[in-house]
This record gives sequence, C-alpha cells and structure tokens, in this order.
Amino acid sequence: MRISQQLTTTLREVPRESEGVNQELLVRAGFVRQLTSGVYSFLPLGNRVIQKISTIVREEMNRAGSQEVIMPVIQPRDIWEVKPADGGPSRAEGVDVLFNLKDRKGRNMVLGPTHEEVVTLLAKEFVRSYRDLPQLVYQIQVKLRDEPRPRGGLLRTREFLMKDLYSFDANEEGMDKSYRAISQAYNAIFNRCGLRFIVIQADSGAIGGKDSQEFIAITDAGEDDAVECDTCGYAANTEKAEFVRSELAQEPEAALEEVHTPNATSIEDLAAFLNISAAKTMKVVCYGAGGKMILATVRGDLDVNEVKLTNALRRAGIPSSDLHLATAEELQRAGIVAGFTSPLDKGKDIFIMADTSLKSGNNFVAGANRVDYHVKNVNYPRDFRVDAWEDIASAYDGARCANCGGTLHVVRGSELGHIFKLGTRYSIPFGATFLDAQGNEQPLLMGCYGIGIGRLMAIAVEQSHDEKGIIWPFGIAPYQLALVGLDLDKGDNGQLAEQLYQDLQAAGIEVLFDDRIESAGVKFNDADLLGLPLRAVLSKRSLKNGGIELKLRSQKESRIVPLAEAVQVIQHEIQQGLKQD
Repeated sequence: MRISQQLTTTLREVPRESEGVNQELLVRAGFVRQLTSGVYSFLPLGNRVIQKISTIVREEMNRAGSQEVIMPVIQPRDIWEVKPADGGPSRAEGVDVLFNLKDRKGRNMVLGPTHEEVVTLLAKEFVRSYRDLPQLVYQIQVKLRDEPRPRGGLLRTREFLMKDLYSFDANEEGMDKSYRAISQAYNAIFNRCGLRFIVIQADSGAIGGKDSQEFIAITDAGEDDAVECDTCGYAANTEKAEFVRSELAQEPEAALEEVHTPNATSIEDLAAFLNISAAKTMKVVCYGAGGKMILATVRGDLDVNEVKLTNALRRAGIPSSDLHLATAEELQRAGIVAGFTSPLDKGKDIFIMADTSLKSGNNFVAGANRVDYHVKNVNYPRDFRVDAWEDIASAYDGARCANCGGTLHVVRGSELGHIFKLGTRYSIPFGATFLDAQGNEQPLLMGCYGIGIGRLMAIAVEQSHDEKGIIWPFGIAPYQLALVGLDLDKGDNGQLAEQLYQDLQAAGIEVLFDDRIESAGVKFNDADLLGLPLRAVLSKRSLKNGGIELKLRSQKESRIVPLAEAVQVIQHEIQQGLKQD
C-alpha cells in the first residue's frame, strides 16, 4: 500500500479529551476516529489490525474444534427476563448496560451485549442426544453496551467487536475438557498477538456460573487490580482473591467500656486517637439489599469487598442485585448513626455479615452508635451476634497467599479475555436438554468464553509504545514493513524504491510504502508514530553506503543491507519477529 493513497492522515498534536495512551496514539497515527463517546470508526490501518487479530482468533477457535456462526444483535427482551437456574435475578435485572428499545409493534427489544440466551435456544433446537455432544460455536460480532462512563479509549466502549464462544457438554468431565481446550487456545491467541499476560481466578459477575478465569494484560492503564503470589504463581482478581488474615493475640476478655472519641469518624482517626493498631478496631459499612439493612463488618485494617459481599449475601439467601450503600433515610429508619455504628445491640431486622478476620483477636474497639463515642473490649459472641461468617475482605499488597504462604503483590491490568463454566445456569430455565445413554433427559452443561477484539488492539498499544509512537508486534501489525523512500524526485531513487516496493509485494511481504514528496523528518516521524515493526529506508545516502538502511522499530540503530539482498533479509527478519511474538 502507498501512503499517498491511504485514507488517513497523522496528527502532530494530542487530541483534546484524550482518554489514555491507546486513544492518543491510535487517533494521532490515523488508525481510529471517535464519532461520539465510546463509539469509534476504524480507518484502513485500524481495520487491518482488527482483521489480523480476528484471523488469529478464528484460527485458534477452529483448531479447538469450534464452528463459527452469526447470531442476531437485536433480541426480544423477554428472553433476558428468564430467571436463571440458581434463583438469582434475571439478566434484564442484573445487567445495567442493556440498550433497550421498542419495535414498531411496541415489543420490547434489546441490543445484545452477549448471546447466552440466544445460543441456548439454538442448542435446545439442535442438540437432542448425547451423541450430538460436545458442541462448540462462536461468532465475531459487534456488541453494544450502554456504558454510563466509556473510558480508556478502546478499553471500554459502547460499541465493540467481540469473539464469544459457547460450549455444550453432557457432563462435568466434558465441560472441564472444553474449558481446558479453550483456555489453551486463549494462551495461544495472546502469545501470537505479542501480549504479556497472566491468568487469574475471577468472579463470574452478571454472566454467572461456578468457575471463571480472566486473562489479564499487565499495564499501568488497566482498569482492574489483581494479586499474584511471588512463590507459587497463584493469581486472582481482587474480587475473588483469597488470602491469610494476620493473626492477633488472644487476650483475656475485658469489660465493655464506652470512650469519648471526638471527631474520630475514620478508622485511621480512631486508631491514632486511642493509640492502637487499626487491626484492633471493627470497621462497619452499611448497605441496603433485597429490602434489608446489611451490616458488613471487617477488621479495621481491611476493606469490604462489595463483589465478595454480593456473592456471600446470595449464598445466604438475600437478593443482592440491588446492593447499594445505605442512604441517610435508610440509616435513620434503622436507628444507625453513620460513622459510629457497630454490630452491638442490633435487632434481627438487620443482617450482620462478618468477615472471618474477626475470628482472630478480641477486645476490639467498635462504634457506640452515638456521635463521637466508641466502645472498647467488644467480643464475639459475648457482645454481638453474626448472621453469617464469610470472606468479604479485599486482598492487599503484601498479604499472605492462602495457597502457599507466600507474599501477594497487587498488579494493574486490563482484561484480554474471560472464560466461564456456566453449568446449567441457562439450560435449565430455557429447557435445553438432551437424552443420555440410558434415555434419560438431562440439562446441557455450558461454558462461555469472550475476547474483546478492539481491546486487544488497545492493550497492545498500551503495552508497546515509546515517546515517538506505537511499536506493533509482528503478529498484529497492519503492515510488517515501512518502506521509506527519500529524495524520490532525484536521480534513480524513485525508480529503485518503486522496484523494491514491487519486489517486496511479489515476495508476499506486507509493506507500506511512503512515496510522498516530504522531508526526511516528516517521514521518519510518521514511521515511528505508525509503529510498523520493521523499517527500510532507501535514500541517496543509503545507496552510497551500499544499499538500504534496515532497523526494527524497537531498535535505535540501523544497518546497511545490499539492495540485491534486501527482500531475502527482510523476509528473514519478519520470520524471526513472528517467532518471538
């Protein structure tokens, strides 16, 4: 491709309201343009990257035994209102980013952010017997989510391209096999895309299911925190991570003592005022959920994890899809004084969920339920009840690993892909069953597996760039080689550059030829900004030195390659680069 014919221009200035490195560089380099918040056009260069990633994804999905389909974007809302098998809220209730609309007949419709319901109905129609299993189907399709705050450039958008795959199996063993196969395929995909990532245990969120894993790219621009053990390799997102609570010494139980603690409305203020460690205090956060007041109680040196709390309440039989911090009105109705409450003297109408950290140690300091007062020497079960003990605290940097006792470290990352074991969450309510070998009707066991194609593009930029621009991995670069011709209107330079361009194309090399009549500075700056992994310069100086100047985008120094050997040497560099990706 010739740059002179390319439908794009580069920008020297950083776009106003840039939302991160990926958006800044992709816009400046002419890969994308923003239409409105969270909605982008992919220009020819950007589309080539998307197609490269999609091809890698297709190859690995097909290799894993999956079949490609296309399912409808527009879906009747009533299939989203079906309650799941575990009795939780319907997805219409639990997914707050649904685009809702009505057709001309007044029927409620949605624009699909995922396709679990649709694919389950397809499986219900076509899978009749255990002999039809396993089945794996996938699509690469535009999804739409009414994100309240699109951010991070292409990391969180309202319209995006996604690969979603769904597996159907007859039993747990088959579901595990499908899960492992797609997990291996995901590793292959992200390695081929030249990305650095870890695999972590994750919460299943609104999609549901019993087990899930996230593939996380390590980047400072990430939206998520994860923890990783420095000894055994255990990794999980903070919504799921297990850790060992530090042990506190057990003291003789002392009598309750109310103390005046003026202006001590935070754990830090309280600990400093009483000259004690935060671990000797009780932290209480008040929530509303399922029409009840919830007291989430943890040790003062820890923080409440709302995802863990949501799941724990669901296990306790309390609907938690509407979990929210208690309002002033709700606190007043419950007789709770904000900033100074505790589990002391609470009636049965208030549900008390306690973290297991409070099983270690005693004689805690807790709120007295009146302004500027706390109570010392609070002990369980003498002084308060607990309705449910659960892990509802967030892991933190430096915590002990529950797996091996090593040290957990917090890392910042962005989700590349997510895989779930859904089990019968969708098949039972939709009646998707099959006949087993004994002729008995059984529900299908499902898995679902997602990859955001545009996110991969954005994350590649976040992970691989410098002050000059993007540095594309060979596997997903829009072109493999930037051919920069200088002084093309002088002597034989233009003819030689044109012939080299033709020879490279004939050899099957993806080359972007800068054939513009521009200064060397403009062309080099654009080449660095676009970030193609390999650059060849043909100029009067290079020819005088014996050929072309060749360098990797990631390197500072170039080398001279004889013009007669240029095609062969470039082919070799590309092959080596693809292997390293």
